[in-house]
Amino acid sequence: MAASPGTKTINSPVRSGARITNLDAIRGLAVLGILVMNAVSYGLPQAAYFNLAAAGSDSWLDWLIGGTGEIFVDQKMMGLFSMLFGAGIVLFADRTETKGKRAWPLSLWRNGLLLGIGLLHAALWDGDILVVYAVAAPILIALRKLRPRTLIVMGTLTVIWSGVLAVIVQTTVPVDGAGLGEYWFEAGGPMSDPVGLFLLNDFFARALGMMLIGIALYRLDILNGTMPVAFYRKMSIWGLGIGLPLAALGLGFQATKAFSPEIALIGGAPNTIATIPVVLGYVGLISLWNRRAETGLHRRVRAAGRMALTNYLTQTIIGIIVLRVLFDTETLNRSWIALFVAVVWAIQLVWSKPWLDRFRFGPFEWAWRSATYRKLQPLRR
Repeated sequence: MAASPGTKTINSPVRSGARITNLDAIRGLAVLGILVMNAVSYGLPQAAYFNLAAAGSDSWLDWLIGGTGEIFVDQKMMGLFSMLFGAGIVLFADRTETKGKRAWPLSLWRNGLLLGIGLLHAALWDGDILVVYAVAAPILIALRKLRPRTLIVMGTLTVIWSGVLAVIVQTTVPVDGAGLGEYWFEAGGPMSDPVGLFLLNDFFARALGMMLIGIALYRLDILNGTMPVAFYRKMSIWGLGIGLPLAALGLGFQATKAFSPEIALIGGAPNTIATIPVVLGYVGLISLWNRRAETGLHRRVRAAGRMALTNYLTQTIIGIIVLRVLFDTETLNRSWIALFVAVVWAIQLVWSKPWLDRFRFGPFEWAWRSATYRKLQPLRR
């Protein structure tokens, strides 16, 4: 029975039923994968994130690592992460409503807290995504009950708009790249207003678009992992078959132009648009993998996903300490950063499951949950 209006409070958590392990698996691989690109910005100049020729590419191995990251990881893992955030908004709101509570107040309070976490994180590292998620949350809450087809169209158009804007803003950039600043050049200085606005829009639009698609896929039970095996096979084949060649085409175009500032923004547009099919392909592959006979790796990846907030924040903390404090950033390249990524992956896969065997939540998840309900939540199992 739903509680009466007079008894509704926000200081008691919504009890979840059985966990959706497919969501945990996708979230786990997404949070591990997002480190591949984030680590570049921990240890190399900002331009190296967008321009493989700007810094950190000292050998053929560096170029191989950088190119592989651009095609398979760049934007895609953020896309997966964003998709899961959209699904999480719906999951939280739905479970709140099933308990007779209004989703709006509790969801807005919860994401206001996330904004605070994101601002603290951004003070440490300017690549934070949590602020974007928190700002987008009210939009997602308002639109979450639209038809899945409508959400998919809206999300797709939002992501594509980012690619279109890249073409428009490129026309404002002189041949010598003046105005691209630190976006494209290792010592480029500040960006022009059009380039800065493009970057801000690109960051927000891609995240919001994938969140809207994530809500739709959750409503359609695709993210839950309950569709037939044949469905996920087709999803992975078509998604990767379309998306990966498109991403490779964009990188190849940049390479043939020697990463010229003339195509700095346009060259990234194919990769932006490729994000949608590649992410769908990854969802298909992960869903197939999650349905296989359970192994220790399954359990560890899912545990990493259940502690995604903690793992995301600790990646930054470790990255800043190791790559900016302990090492001279001028001596780092993409090969050293790849080694760093592998070590952090090992640490997070090793520690997440034992922690959750003893505790109900990751440390940052527990703090966020306790603040959400304004009451300390049980931590030990």
